[in-house]
Amino acid sequence: MGDTIETKQLMHIVIGGELKDLSCLEFEDLSKIDFVGAFPSYKAAYDAWKGAAQRTVDSAETRYFILHAHKLLDPETGDHHHV
Repeated sequence: MGDTIETKQLMHIVIGGELKDLSCLEFEDLSKIDFVGAFPSYKAAYDAWKGAAQRTVDSAETRYFILHAHKLLDPETGDHHHV
């Protein structure tokens, strides 16, 4: 039996869509946002981001982003909201 290193889950969300203009970060239509998924690490999110970006390489206005959701859900700072 070996020692296991427990890593803290750091949720990242990958989303993307067509931007109104490449000079700003406003989506053309929020109802058409592509929610790629939620991932437990930056590495997993990066891999998903890269795959989505490669699939849409021919669309110059389409961009994908990694949101560091764990920073919005930090119980230490109370920066989270319950609905």
